[in-house]
Amino acid sequence: MAGYTPHTDDEIAAMVSFLGLDSVDELFAAVPAALRLAGGLDLPDGRPEPDVMAHLEDLASANRACGRDLVCFAGGGAYDHEIPAVTRALASRSEFVTSYTPYQPEVAQGVLQAVFEFQTLIARLSGVAVSNASLYDGAAALVEAVNLATAAVGRDGVWLSAGVNPSWRAVLATFARGTGHRLVDVPLAGGVTAWEALADAEPPGAVVVAYPNYLGCLEDLAAARALCDETGALLVVAFDPVCSGILRSPGDWGADVVVGEGQALGLPLGFGGPYLGLFSCTLEYVRRLPGRLVGETVDIEGRRAYVTTLRAREQDIRREKATSNVCTNQTLMAVTAAIQLGWLGTSGLAEVALRSAQGARYCQSQLLALPGVEPWSDAPVVREFAVRLPVEAAVVVDRLVDDGFLAGIALDDTYTGGHGDGLLVAVTERRTRAEIDAFVVALDKAVR
Repeated sequence: MAGYTPHTDDEIAAMVSFLGLDSVDELFAAVPAALRLAGGLDLPDGRPEPDVMAHLEDLASANRACGRDLVCFAGGGAYDHEIPAVTRALASRSEFVTSYTPYQPEVAQGVLQAVFEFQTLIARLSGVAVSNASLYDGAAALVEAVNLATAAVGRDGVWLSAGVNPSWRAVLATFARGTGHRLVDVPLAGGVTAWEALADAEPPGAVVVAYPNYLGCLEDLAAARALCDETGALLVVAFDPVCSGILRSPGDWGADVVVGEGQALGLPLGFGGPYLGLFSCTLEYVRRLPGRLVGETVDIEGRRAYVTTLRAREQDIRREKATSNVCTNQTLMAVTAAIQLGWLGTSGLAEVALRSAQGARYCQSQLLALPGVEPWSDAPVVREFAVRLPVEAAVVVDRLVDDGFLAGIALDDTYTGGHGDGLLVAVTERRTRAEIDAFVVALDKAVR
């Protein structure tokens, strides 16, 4: 209980009196003094709303937005793809924006059907049988995949490719401190995972690999699948849903669990969110699926109907029986992704992926023609690639902002060994040849 702005002194006094107390302080008398905030909060006096809005606008104006101020060549899990007007218009309808969670199917059939369609689309993209109704983001999905795999196999070890997004690996490491999972980092060699480095390691419960990996390189999923067959581990693949438009699905390669980041499916960059976690698995593990799952059935009159199935939110509240602490999802983001995929269709998604790949190939060839710029590896790439620069990549990124480009991501020491010369570049279907040529000229000037 507290005196928030909507509560007048008279209202607070009435509530305190109803509780049989004399003051708000008496309500918290049982809390030890050492745990109470001494002296109150050091907050300035309130300011008029127009002044606050003006201050916030000043802060916001310091941002440089992709598309408006900067031409984006950055990726690493978040991409500047085209969002058509139809996706923006439908996803912003009040029926979707104001809906939170479909507790009562009799009044939530529209949202439930939209989420069911999302699940169907993601299951098709990932190539495995079951997809849930989404998670918070790709990193959260990876954590849940490791939880599922290690619990199913009964082993806590996780072989984690260094090609998995470093931010995702950091989140997984944080969770592992609490869950007791033993993470074994597998290094890269020539841009792809060197599984042979673990020849004598204890068999894991999960093998985690990205497809394509963080450096844009295509991993050999057949080798990862063979490794799982030898050790009895489950194969967890972190896939790129856009690249799946032209690649074999992870399920075709034998993945047991497939996770991903759905931002590229109709969601703006948004300075970091909200994003969308994708999660799919084979039918064998459906009872271990985290979060919400929407199913199709019929009502008492035989009409098609949709419900949350196999699990309820309350299952996750009963901690001793729960398979996950995730009990909600990103419904609006999932609906947006379903709209985007429905609009693109199979051929449209393939065209987006192909145009991105063609742009990346052209951009890579032009950059490698510059003096001092070298390829990171010879491994095949799709829409993202890494190069070595003759100067620190972070310096180049800063310099190119003044020329109107978000140049890419400076690779950290995990990949550069402390040299700081690695730059990760991404190209989407939005990048024109003129933009790529101008970017190459600007980067040449920056490294000189």
